[in-house]
Amino acid sequence: MPQTNNQDSNEAYTVVIFRGSTAKPIRFNFPKKLVRNLAIVCCVLFLADFLVISHYVMRTREVWELSAFRAEAMSAREQTAAFSSAVEDLKRRLLAMKEVNQRLRVMLGIEVPQTGDMVNGRGGEDVPLPEGGQAMGGGLSEVGWLPAGSPRTTLDGEVKHDHSAAIDPDYLENTRLATSVKESLEWLSKEATVQEQILSELAQAAEQRSSRWAATPSIWPVKGWVTSGFGPRISPFTEKLSWHDGLDIGAPPNAPVHATAQGRVILTTYDSKLGNLVKLDHGFGIETVYGHLAKALVKEGQRVNRGDVVGLVGNTGLSTGPHLHYMVKVNGQAIDPLKYILE
Repeated sequence: MPQTNNQDSNEAYTVVIFRGSTAKPIRFNFPKKLVRNLAIVCCVLFLADFLVISHYVMRTREVWELSAFRAEAMSAREQTAAFSSAVEDLKRRLLAMKEVNQRLRVMLGIEVPQTGDMVNGRGGEDVPLPEGGQAMGGGLSEVGWLPAGSPRTTLDGEVKHDHSAAIDPDYLENTRLATSVKESLEWLSKEATVQEQILSELAQAAEQRSSRWAATPSIWPVKGWVTSGFGPRISPFTEKLSWHDGLDIGAPPNAPVHATAQGRVILTTYDSKLGNLVKLDHGFGIETVYGHLAKALVKEGQRVNRGDVVGLVGNTGLSTGPHLHYMVKVNGQAIDPLKYILE
C-alpha cells in the first residue's frame, strides 16, 4: 500500500494549505495529466486570443486606412470635379472664341476651312471571324469593346457575367473623372493650337486690311458741290458729248484740298488741261489726282496721311471757274470717285 500511495503522489501535484499549528492541513491533489491538459488548453486559449486580438488590430488598422483612403478619394474626387468644371468652362469660352474667330474670318474675307467628319470615319478590310465564332480579344460587341465586368452574350445566347474585375465604385468614379479631364485637356490643347493659328492669320489679315483701309480713299477732298460727275457729259468747251474721268467739285478759291487716303506724293507738276496738280500713290494699285490747284503744298516723295492738306483750290489749266478735279485710279483705270467716298 505505501508503494501505491507514493506512486499516486508521483502522478499528481499536491497542494497543502496550513491553517495553523494545531489544525490539520488541507491537501489538494491534482493529477499531472489533468494539469498538463489544463496547461495545454490555457496555452491554446491564449494563442487563440492572441491571434484574434492580432487579427482585430490588423482589421481595425485596415479599416482606419480604408477610411483615410476613402476620405482622400472623396477629396480627390471633389478636386477633380472642380477641375473638370473649370475645364468645361474653358471649353465653352474657347468655343465662343472659335465662333468669334469664324465670324472675323468671314468679315475679313478669309476662307473658313471645311472640316470633314472625323467622328464617324471608318475603314479597313473586313475579314471573317476565326473558327469557333470567337472574335479576337473576346470582348468586341456590336458597338465597341465591352468594359470589364459587363455581361457578355455568347453565340448560343447564354449571358455570362465577368466578376473577375470587380472594382470599388469610388475608384471607378475617380477614374472616369480623371479620364474625362484628360480627354478635355487634350481637346483644349489641340483646339488652342488651332485657334492660335487662326488668330495669327486674323492678325495678319487685319494688318493687311488695316493697311489697305488706310490706303483706300474714303473722304471728300474738299468741301463744296459737284459741278460735273464721272462719266459721259457735254463738254463745257466744245459742247459735244465727251467722257469725264473724274469728279469736278466747286469750291471757293484757296479752299484747302485734303488727301483722301494715306499715301506718297509721286508727282507735283503743271498740266495744260489740269493745271497745277498733285498725284498720290496709295499702294495696292490705287492713285488719286488733284487738279486745277492754285498751289501745291506738298513735294514729291513726301508721305501724307488721310486728311492732310496737299494744295489749294484754284482755276488753273482748262477750267471755267474755281473747282477741284478729283480723280481715282485703280491699276491705271479711272474709277468713279463717288464709290470711294464714305462721308
